[in-house]
Amino acid sequence: MTRPAVQGLLAMVGACLIWGLSPLYYKLLDHVPATEVLAHRTLWSGVFFAAVLLIQRRLREVPNLLRHGAGLIVLAAVMISVNWFLFIWSVQVGRTIEASLGYYIFPLVAVVLGAGAFGERLGRVQWIAVGLAAAAVLTLILGLAVVPVISLALAITFGIYGLLKKRLSAGPVVSVTAEVAVLLPLAMAWLAVLHGQGGGVFGRSVQDTGVLMLSGVLTAGPLILFSYATRRVQMATIGLVQYLNPTLQFGCAVVVFQEPFTRWHALAFAMIWIALAIYSGQAIWSGRKASSNAATVGTTRA
Repeated sequence: MTRPAVQGLLAMVGACLIWGLSPLYYKLLDHVPATEVLAHRTLWSGVFFAAVLLIQRRLREVPNLLRHGAGLIVLAAVMISVNWFLFIWSVQVGRTIEASLGYYIFPLVAVVLGAGAFGERLGRVQWIAVGLAAAAVLTLILGLAVVPVISLALAITFGIYGLLKKRLSAGPVVSVTAEVAVLLPLAMAWLAVLHGQGGGVFGRSVQDTGVLMLSGVLTAGPLILFSYATRRVQMATIGLVQYLNPTLQFGCAVVVFQEPFTRWHALAFAMIWIALAIYSGQAIWSGRKASSNAATVGTTRA
């Protein structure tokens, strides 16, 4: 493996470590309403992203993007804010297992959304993987007599967010900064109302204030690492390493938070893991086959 590839792999692992261990961070704020945490995450993310783009002298790209892709940016901002809120809330109320399941399901939901939105054709193996994921969700519904709304909502909102991002020509840092810029007035207004009514935890204790401000780094840092990794590592590798994220979330839920993990959860997660193994194996095999064919064509032409 080349040095850039190793650096990219380490960056991807770093991003997934931060994402995967983020439930520990949000658990520190379980006494703060999720809407208030979301507002601060939006505020401090905006500050951090603006500082990064200012240093890179790319801040002017944000208004340009808003002028030419306002509709997509607004929709993407809505999807990611809903996703952020659901994740924060699920951790705070002891439903991190459901959140981790959502991010396990996401790659398979993305395949289905891609087929519907872009006409991407699914092979037999991909349909088997999607079918297993659907069976896992059905298992939870029948076994627990509860629809895993959080899991499905997280997977679907993040999947739609990904589809919208594919239609944007801007890089991830610029596009997310534009999304945060759309959300920032709402976040500021919400915080102003809270503090105007004598509420809000910001400024009341050094710990809470510092932890809330840290949300900007925890949001922006992994995204920058992810962007760095995608330019240096094959997408198949990115796809496999990203499963570290929900795996760590799952570990936080079961080991640290000691959330209930029933036999129905065990069965559903086993089916999801098998589905992801099938899907990932197919993706790796297809990638190697394509590389082999390209090499063969190159040799023939030479």
